[in-house]
Amino acid sequence: MRTRRRAGAAGVALACGGAAVLLGVAVAAPAQAAEVSYATKCIPPAGIGLPDIEGTTKVEITAPATAKVGDTVDIVWKFTQAASKNPDIIDLPANSVQPSGTLKAAGAQAADVAMQGPRENPAIPKGGAMVLSDMKGTLKVTTAGQVTLTPDAYVVNAMGTDTKCAPTQAVQPAATITVTEGSSGTPSTTPDPTGSPSTSPTPSGTPSGSASPSPTTSASDSGQTDFTGKEVQVPYACKTPIGNKEATSPVQINAKKNGGSYGLTVKFGKSVMDSPANIPKGSVEPSMQVVLGGADSGTVQVTGPANAADIKAGDPIEIPDLTGTYKPGANGKSTLSPGVLTIKALGTTTTCTPKKSEVSLTLDTTEQPGGASGGSSTSGGSSGSSGGTSTSGGLAETGAGDHGTLKALALVAGTAVLLGGAVFTFLPGRRTR
Repeated sequence: MRTRRRAGAAGVALACGGAAVLLGVAVAAPAQAAEVSYATKCIPPAGIGLPDIEGTTKVEITAPATAKVGDTVDIVWKFTQAASKNPDIIDLPANSVQPSGTLKAAGAQAADVAMQGPRENPAIPKGGAMVLSDMKGTLKVTTAGQVTLTPDAYVVNAMGTDTKCAPTQAVQPAATITVTEGSSGTPSTTPDPTGSPSTSPTPSGTPSGSASPSPTTSASDSGQTDFTGKEVQVPYACKTPIGNKEATSPVQINAKKNGGSYGLTVKFGKSVMDSPANIPKGSVEPSMQVVLGGADSGTVQVTGPANAADIKAGDPIEIPDLTGTYKPGANGKSTLSPGVLTIKALGTTTTCTPKKSEVSLTLDTTEQPGGASGGSSTSGGSSGSSGGTSTSGGLAETGAGDHGTLKALALVAGTAVLLGGAVFTFLPGRRTR
């Protein structure tokens, strides 16, 4: 009797399996996870006086063992050990560290797969081991054969600054996908490291696998009104009244369509640094020039409100969202990139010019009367066609209208360069940490 019951159960299972095949249900290929270890050199942010770090990175890559041509497969990069520790400078608060990196696909198909993890971490004390979130990415397989996946360089963004790490030796592949001809018609199912399968598409904001390691966000206007840009790391050269400074800040440009124009919102990385001195309300006024490219040209000015309340010494300083209106001056795909950032505080002006700037957002634009092509648009929707902008193309002149104010500021607290995720303080006669 038991034998018959088992045979009957097996028959039902077999019949269900056959039905699944007939109904076109994809059976997930078993996931594979393998760890590789490789020597790594990490370069800390410039200007903080730390030497380069030689260490070992240990990575576990999870990917499906098999796939069919045309499938988009999910890949997970898990850090089991980062090459560097948190320097003995500052405790890193929870959710202040975000990793991103590149995974190399080779063999039957060559591609750089952009990987990124969420800004999720426990509080990390000074000198503690870096705890990095799992990075995810996707790869569309296009060629039958063996496709190997090998971890490559990665970046650790902490409090708006980047530590860049790259292998110093040949790295062994961590996973191999066997790709066969034909399309399954359904997305591949890749269990995550916890063993819970996920058939959902890549979450918004997760880079997809392609030959470009840092794809930009491109938006089509087919009924869409809200467009989210990609967060890009912008290295700034800042000119202050008492000296120059270089710093990197994450910047994101978003747009909302209103008729033929777009309302822009520029977001800087969240500040996690403290104010070096008491700053009264209404004293900090940020603005930026968004640079247009592609089909259009010129700039769009975006501004933010002054600080609404007093900022006490030791309290965090944040750059608010900067807003403005973009009226297109050309038809086609127009790009938007972070440009010159200007910060006015306590009678002084600090101007930061990007050493290089990536495209954060691409829009399909339609030329509007009086549009910004070759000229500038200002906050509030007004636009000009003078062929120039309200600021010069290079490092703008800076200074204070009142020399006494500048001198007092320098003596009390120096000049704070506010770059969203970081505050750089210059104290006369002392070395900045």
